[in-house]
Amino acid sequence: MSIEPDLLTAARGGDSLAFDQLVAQFRGELTAHCYRMLGSPHDAEDAVQESLLNAWRGLSGFEGRSSLRTWLYRICTNACLRLNTKRVLSPDHGPARHETDDLGEPLPGPWLEPWEDDPSASYLRRESVELAFVAALQHLPSTQRAVLILRQVLEYSAAETAEILDLTPAAVNSALQRARKAVEERVPARSQQAELSALGPDGQRELIDAFVAAWEKADVNAIVNLLAEDVRFTMPPLPAWFDGRENVTRFLVERIFANSWRLVPVRANGQLAIAGYMRRPDGVFGLGGINVLSLRDGLITEISSFLSPEVLTRFDLPEIFSD
Repeated sequence: MSIEPDLLTAARGGDSLAFDQLVAQFRGELTAHCYRMLGSPHDAEDAVQESLLNAWRGLSGFEGRSSLRTWLYRICTNACLRLNTKRVLSPDHGPARHETDDLGEPLPGPWLEPWEDDPSASYLRRESVELAFVAALQHLPSTQRAVLILRQVLEYSAAETAEILDLTPAAVNSALQRARKAVEERVPARSQQAELSALGPDGQRELIDAFVAAWEKADVNAIVNLLAEDVRFTMPPLPAWFDGRENVTRFLVERIFANSWRLVPVRANGQLAIAGYMRRPDGVFGLGGINVLSLRDGLITEISSFLSPEVLTRFDLPEIFSD
């Protein structure tokens, strides 16, 4: 007998350690699934925790007609549907700004939050956690969102998806068609994984090195050379955002480069990203933001700068920069 049936039998007998061992192999991918649904790593972890507790309590009802993995996805998906959260980015709050003197007060959101990328997560299809894709999902009705993820990302059949969501296969296919059309209108033609692959490891390293050097030196010409003409700069939870190379450059010169910075490359949402440390009045460089970079043809099309302290604490980074 394989390990999983033995663990399942023990868990059904009330062995909580056996249950924990049984579901541990799925926790990472379930959390990624809930992140796609909810747009927040914190909410995703809470949803998974609640779902696994419900699974433990309802384990006697698992009859084995589907795999344990599918059963857990059903519980997690329905937990997310009950929350019915829609998270947004700065452009959802209003038009781009041209003046840099007033960036507005932080808004309560709920804001889309970045996902700290784990390079060792072999279960993760990184296209499915890219910022543009997760942001597009947030504009779908919750059931369409679930259908698209289950069918397109997790590759469940229409019949399996229908069983998970208590729908008919025809309803699943109809929802999938509408969801695909809506998402395709909001995401770039090429995924960030395709853009990064086209650059290759050396090209990615050169781009990051150039970005870090230009930002830290406040080298305007160097940073402009890295930006696409239609670049955007967003900074949730602030409502202000800037659109186009001219406006973004003005914002960088007048606001960002007025301070001194140290930057540390990280990865988020399967994309290149930078942790920014800003010099405080006492001379110490403190963690101030996570900047997720979106690319097209080797140029930066968006800098999504996440400033919320709650977001920063979720990345495994020191609060103070040290050489």
